Amino acid sequence: MASNINIKKVISFIKSELKEFYPMSEIDSFVYLIFEQLFNYSRTKLLISQDVEILEDSYQNILNIISDLKLYKPIQYILGETIFYNLTFNVTPGVLIPRPETEELVDWIIKENPDTYNRILDIGTGSGCIAISLAKNLPESVVYASDISSEALTVTKKNSKLNTVDIQIMQLDILNSDTQLNEKFDIIVSNPPYITEKEKKLMHKNVLDFEPELALFVSDNNPLLFYKAIIDFGMNHLNPGGKIYFEVNESFGKETALLLEERAFRDISLKKDINGKDRILRGILK
Repeated sequence: MASNINIKKVISFIKSELKEFYPMSEIDSFVYLIFEQLFNYSRTKLLISQDVEILEDSYQNILNIISDLKLYKPIQYILGETIFYNLTFNVTPGVLIPRPETEELVDWIIKENPDTYNRILDIGTGSGCIAISLAKNLPESVVYASDISSEALTVTKKNSKLNTVDIQIMQLDILNSDTQLNEKFDIIVSNPPYITEKEKKLMHKNVLDFEPELALFVSDNNPLLFYKAIIDFGMNHLNPGGKIYFEVNESFGKETALLLEERAFRDISLKKDINGKDRILRGILK
């Protein structure tokens, strides 16, 4: 059936099938990602290969991808990978899909701590995108990646090999962290769960139905639960002058900054992300 279907017709078919589900700009992005993944085509090569015919099995793969997209399954989970800070990461439904605003957090840490030896701990590492990006760009540092989820740590380990970096991986439940962990760190970074239950109604179906709730949500009654725990952990496990970096809920940026201030942190800085939202935060232990 597909032996005489060229790329131009396939692209037209994808757009026709998905136009009732997604805006065209997002569909265009899907097209590029699909052809990059299945055929290793760059955007330029895709443009100049419109008359190339595709094989039946490739066409069937595309039909399967379209079916998943109609269920609002994220394209990153369908393809099994995503790009973060110019690195490739495997992603599964057991880990959060890395976001552009998290890249801004990583970029801030790299720019503030260049060419220096630091012991860095990423709490709630998920896919390992923060820890691995820091290890890749701060090669003088020793980076630890921690998570409560063993499934997430398995993905982290795969991604560390994929990106040829050596990081220390450990299981840690930050809400019950009174274990015999004697390590001290110069930097602690975290993008913890921070979306409140009442904010669920504002979220897209592809997030609610497919991404792990454990990595996303906190109760309305205690929205800063994880920040309090991580700050308390930092008080015991940061070296003097050590830094904490957070990604935060835009609605609680100032409240989270106040938590740092109340617990003997100085030089507290709350930054806006590319969308103008209070999103990334840093404090230095006195």
